Amino acid sequence: MTHSFRLTHKNARKLAAELCADAPDGTHVTFKAPTRSLEQNAKLHALLGDVSHQVVWYGTKLCVEDWKRIFAASLQKVRVVPGIDAGTFVPVGLRTRDMTISEMSDMIELIYAFGAERDVVWTDEAGKIAVLEAMRR
Repeated sequence: MTHSFRLTHKNARKLAAELCADAPDGTHVTFKAPTRSLEQNAKLHALLGDVSHQVVWYGTKLCVEDWKRIFAASLQKVRVVPGIDAGTFVPVGLRTRDMTISEMSDMIELIYAFGAERDVVWTDEAGKIAVLEAMRR
């Protein structure tokens, strides 16, 4: 049986501790920092949208997802390996979904620094956040 707890209150911590105390030898327990917040995710996509509309990268404009991979690869120091087809390369170990709040803060700061070097004008992030929240409903 698998149990998962978000340690947000005393009762959750107590139950998790009891399960640990009663767990059979060899049980694997993992503690993981909280992942990025909805606010961070909204800010990330607002910033990526601004970069994708304003920055030409080696002669072409890239989509939001491409920029997200570029920034994440830089932050996470991702390895690139040859792909199956000749002349292709694939980043390995790249994942933003599981980024912690701290890692996402670092990524947002990286995007701000990159944008500042390229004179990116940041749009109204609050408006974009409201649109994203409305889309989730």
